[in-house]
Amino acid sequence: MRAVPTRRRVPWPPSLTRLTAAAIVAGLSVALTIAAAVAGGVLGRPADPGPGEGGTAPQAYGQAAGGDTAAAIGRLQRHLRAQPRDAESWTTLGLAYVERARTTADPSYYPKSAAALKRALAVRPGDNDGAHAGLAALAAARHDFGTALSEADASLAVNPYGQSALAVRIDALVELGRYPEAMAAAKHADAVRPGTPVFTRLAYVNELYGRTGEARRILTLAASSATGPADQAYVHDQLGELAWNGGDLAAAGREFGLALRHDPGHLPAADGRARVEAARGRTARALAGHARVVAALPLPQYLTGYGELLEARGRTADARRQYAVAGSWSTLARASGVATDLETALFEADHGDAATAVAAARAEWGRRHSVHVADALGWALHASGRDAEALPYARKALATGYRNASFRYHLGMIEKSLGKRSAARRDLASALGLDPYFSPLHAPKARAALSALGGAS
Repeated sequence: MRAVPTRRRVPWPPSLTRLTAAAIVAGLSVALTIAAAVAGGVLGRPADPGPGEGGTAPQAYGQAAGGDTAAAIGRLQRHLRAQPRDAESWTTLGLAYVERARTTADPSYYPKSAAALKRALAVRPGDNDGAHAGLAALAAARHDFGTALSEADASLAVNPYGQSALAVRIDALVELGRYPEAMAAAKHADAVRPGTPVFTRLAYVNELYGRTGEARRILTLAASSATGPADQAYVHDQLGELAWNGGDLAAAGREFGLALRHDPGHLPAADGRARVEAARGRTARALAGHARVVAALPLPQYLTGYGELLEARGRTADARRQYAVAGSWSTLARASGVATDLETALFEADHGDAATAVAAARAEWGRRHSVHVADALGWALHASGRDAEALPYARKALATGYRNASFRYHLGMIEKSLGKRSAARRDLASALGLDPYFSPLHAPKARAALSALGGAS
């Protein structure tokens, strides 16, 4: 990993969310692309410079997340009514709509984004790398990772140094389950356009391979080179997630706290801090923290996490209300062109109808073979009582070496159902050893299952 020159400023990086609800990776992963475009002009030439040139707009995400996207959209709409042949402004408007969807949890902005970005290509169909990068970001937000990859490639064919396209290309390969290619893409991006967005992706691909020490090293270096509060908040949040996934509450709490010190409005870190509080037994603080997060951004992974903590504390009616809001979001998202099968599969396997979970997981597996989809399909099959079918998928989910307590728990429970007692003891103990706090609902079930198998819980 190369150090970032201090004169190269990168905006807030995309979020490769570590999927506490395992669903919205790329829906949040386009934040860099959009925020940079809204605050500093369209990506691509000339606003997305190659090596040795200046960077994109400083504090871009802070401006966008502060509510400026609504004002920016209004200004762009007025400008385009007067100048409808301005391809760059159409691109910026398209990206502003995606950013607005991200910061408001309102996916109805995605069709508007698609229309604006297609208009940008119609006005300038040739070397319009910015519009292709925008379409890649939009496709990733909609979980259409095949299109995200092809649009990123189209952008990079025009501008090989476009940081947004390089970043979304890594995201798409990760989400498609093409991990060797994702690693190669991350190393290439680090060589040609190093920066916080690339560093965090390189760290995540290493984590997926089980190389948590290397992931931590990269993120630590990223924190030392990041400039501006939003960059710092993002990197420390990722360090917090890495610590959380390893069961290190002290480090996770410290990193989430650092993220919030840099940016008090950084909601992923606020959610992480609430999870740490719950693990420490500070339930009232945890519930209050989760409530603040979902009030600000009612996305399914936050709503489900909040609901599961409520359910674990016996507040089932309150939990169901959170789950209902998550379901409403998924309905709206599907109507706006978002593929929600992974979210549906995981939610239904734990809280709804097993047959629906299996159908959704199979549909997603038909599109992509990532470890998260393999885990979801295995768990959905287990929920429907089809454990012999579930077992190969649960094993695939861990085949890269990914150290994920939830995945290991799922495998252990499937093995237990199949009468594979020794394997089940091993994997349930491994899940709890890796992260004894991985879920307020399922960690206690893992301990109970391990105890029933005669293992130490």
